[in-house]
Amino acid sequence: MSIDRTLSEAARRVRGKPHQLKLALASALAGGHLLIEDVPGVGKTTLSQTLARVLGLTYRRIQFTSDLVPADILGGAVYSPETRSFSVVKGPIFAQVLLADELNRASPKAQSALLEAMEEEQVSLEGEAYLLPQPFLVMATQNPMDMAGTHALPESQLDRFLISMSMGYPDAEVERELLAGQASQVHYDDLQPILSAEVLQDLRRQAMEVHLSAPLLDYLQHLVRETREHPDVRLGLSPRAALGLTRVAQAWALMARRDYVQPDDLQQVFVPVARHRLQTRQGNDGQRVAEQILADTPIGG
Repeated sequence: MSIDRTLSEAARRVRGKPHQLKLALASALAGGHLLIEDVPGVGKTTLSQTLARVLGLTYRRIQFTSDLVPADILGGAVYSPETRSFSVVKGPIFAQVLLADELNRASPKAQSALLEAMEEEQVSLEGEAYLLPQPFLVMATQNPMDMAGTHALPESQLDRFLISMSMGYPDAEVERELLAGQASQVHYDDLQPILSAEVLQDLRRQAMEVHLSAPLLDYLQHLVRETREHPDVRLGLSPRAALGLTRVAQAWALMARRDYVQPDDLQQVFVPVARHRLQTRQGNDGQRVAEQILADTPIGG
């Protein structure tokens, strides 16, 4: 199956992170954007490069800094002395996979430049709307908020990321191989594109056709309702988030070669979909609360 081959090829470069690879691919299959929250140096950029390569998509990277302005992302009008006129030059956002590296180091104004692109898959330049290449996927990295020079992402922008996850440190075996110089270095150009834009679009259509039974939808709605009623949560999952949870569960089932969603699919993806969206009360962590809700919500209840 092409999905299995895609994961296998990606695992040649992103070693020891099968669950993170599956989440990243599920986000692409569900047509959503991915937020990777972690400390520097654990492979966030490598993951984004690798996914773009094996999916057969064009890739651009923007390093977000405190002095970045929207025009550095979107592009704008440039004057040509030869023609004595202005012409629109498209910015690096015009790629199928965009890595927004260290997104929360930029000012809120620069961060907001991504909002229209992530929601409507187009950008406005000089009063005109320009469609982005399809499929369009933003993979953003975010440093921990206690690190210097960071600006919290607004809730409206966080809600546009379908999945949030952490890479984590490598396991002991993989890290030992790296330290001993025994890990084979697989470079970006060594990877083979397994899919293409057209194949990915077709897989997205297949994922949307994966069946959800009435009891499964009851379970999904129960999970969403618990996020809105939990005592440690100020604001739970929105209807857009609930729809996103549905799409990711469908994509997860497709990756398992099934044409129907089962409870385990929801359980695997609930926390990555919910953790960054939950606005918790003081002293509580979205990851912990989402895990508690998942553990306390019965499948048939």
